[in-house]
Amino acid sequence: MSLIAAAAILLVADSSALVVTAPESEYDIGYSELVVGHDQEALAKIEQCEKASHRDPARQINHAVALARVGDYEEARIRFTAAARNSDRFDLETATGEWVDSKVLARRGLAMLDEGEFHNYVALANR
Repeated sequence: MSLIAAAAILLVADSSALVVTAPESEYDIGYSELVVGHDQEALAKIEQCEKASHRDPARQINHAVALARVGDYEEARIRFTAAARNSDRFDLETATGEWVDSKVLARRGLAMLDEGEFHNYVALANR
């Protein structure tokens, strides 16, 4: 099974965060809401999505990002860790055109949590 997803780079202080979109219209995991900073709405979409498995790395990463943005760092860490340890591994395309392994993106999210970068989140995003 192959999953190709696009990711957006979000400006957070002097670092980058990640938001992933599901493959072309297959399912909605809160991408649009995360891009514009509607984190509560993104959480609702992600948690109500019945088409994407809870083990889907893209879903896990978006869920972690949304949780971190609303200040639930412990739950965000659980989701990023799950994505980093997930046996499913997919290449995701960033907004800059860079292809990045889902495990690498999850580890970047964990590093951002460790560095407190979600505390200073500024909703400036590009797709």
